[in-house]
Amino acid sequence: MHPLTGRCFPMGTIQRNVCWKLSLIIFFTAFLFFLDVFSTYHSLCITENDIGLDVSNQKPQVNVSHNFWSVDPSSEDKKNSTCMDIDVMAYGQTMFMIGLLIGSAFSGVLSDRYGKRILLLGCCCVQATVPLATALLPYSVFYLVARCVTGITCCAIHMCSFSLGVEWSLPKNRIWPPALLAFSFSVGMMCLSAVAYASPGWMQFHLALSFPQILCLPLYFSIPESPRWLLLNQRIDLAEVYHARSPEDKHYFDQLLGSLENEIQTANIKKNQTEQISHWAHFKSPTIILRVLVMGFIGLASALTYYSISFSVGHFGVNIYLAQFFSGLSEAPSLVLPFLLSRTGRRPFTVMSLLLSGIASLTFLLVSTFCDLPALVMTLALTAKLCMQSTSCVCELYRVELFPTVIRQKCCGVVNLCHRIGSIVNALVAPRGEIPLAAMICYSSGPFLGAALCLLLPETSGIPLPDTVLDCEKQPRPQCLPCSSWCPPDEIPDGKNPEVKEKAAVEMEFTKDALSKDTA
Repeated sequence: MHPLTGRCFPMGTIQRNVCWKLSLIIFFTAFLFFLDVFSTYHSLCITENDIGLDVSNQKPQVNVSHNFWSVDPSSEDKKNSTCMDIDVMAYGQTMFMIGLLIGSAFSGVLSDRYGKRILLLGCCCVQATVPLATALLPYSVFYLVARCVTGITCCAIHMCSFSLGVEWSLPKNRIWPPALLAFSFSVGMMCLSAVAYASPGWMQFHLALSFPQILCLPLYFSIPESPRWLLLNQRIDLAEVYHARSPEDKHYFDQLLGSLENEIQTANIKKNQTEQISHWAHFKSPTIILRVLVMGFIGLASALTYYSISFSVGHFGVNIYLAQFFSGLSEAPSLVLPFLLSRTGRRPFTVMSLLLSGIASLTFLLVSTFCDLPALVMTLALTAKLCMQSTSCVCELYRVELFPTVIRQKCCGVVNLCHRIGSIVNALVAPRGEIPLAAMICYSSGPFLGAALCLLLPETSGIPLPDTVLDCEKQPRPQCLPCSSWCPPDEIPDGKNPEVKEKAAVEMEFTKDALSKDTA
């Protein structure tokens, strides 16, 4: 490995191989994620001349051509053609968001039972074949069903890809896989506009989305399984296969297994200490309730703002292909997030990005209402989208550090549910991408309220992950200023780092009290 590459992207050989293959998957996922931008902008019409239909004997001919035509109900071509119902197709975005919600409910359970690799490969195969079926079956109802299935697979692919990327990384490098995958997603959004522009018709467009994914399927079968899942399920045979590679891979894998074994052992100790306490008892803590509500609202606000802008790029007054290209380009700066987070904390970055997103959204609303400046409108909208995407990316890490191990998955599930509800609400309010004025005012005010609520959260940079509710309550209290509660790990006062024995004794006391209350 080149020294410069090692400094810029501090990864081992295994992690680099995993990351670039996962990045390829996420790259293609972006194609199907924003497919409705072009499907609702155009409708598919097949004229009688195109299909060579002889009205006298009703015998269809071979030369069939599928074209993107703008729907004009008063045109003669519309009257002499068979068109996909654009009113039905407009709900493709809604069906896709419903698929994301369904996928978020079942993906975690399936990946824990069968492994993230198996679920990822299965969803990649389904996602590659769905556009092929859509190209061959151009019907509105089938398109809606295909969008729902695609939403399920996209959710599972995102969850498995980000989890595999993080779990194949050492703790100090775990911010890099999410940043690289987010950058790949933005590149996919930019390339989607080029594919749509180069495709002359409906069938060619969907075939162009399907064939590259089918060709790349053999590459995905070499993606390894999650090392954490292998250890938890005692799959030592597969672990030995990854261990018997090059000396560099062996050294990296030994380091990774060592860190995972320590984390799993610590988590098991905490689980044994609190296994007799109901998980619902932990949700009675005011600290947990506050954090769930704040992170849930931020997830709701981020989904409303992000998806409202992403699916309305065709209504900015500029060319839709250029708008989609710049929409993807606006997310490319997410690659510098690791450098920013190493110099700032989670809390100040989240507050500032929410404020900037709210200011850009409000300015975008005023300019689009009172001025005819399409370029400025698009610039402001994409600035708000970039800030909200950065907020979502940082919150993925922030919420892991806010919730204790014993109920972390449940708390993150509630936050994800709020995010999915926001995306579905946006799809129902604006199925064709045209955002009403009242909805846009609500979307602009959400980031401001989210930034104010974020001030109630503590800073978690340089602090060990909490294992119990008591650990969360011991975290530094939030201050009024977003940056006043954060300092580098080596500058934390000794009073905020109690001894291990004292901490264990206090936690044991907390456990005994909880058990005595349950028995009473």
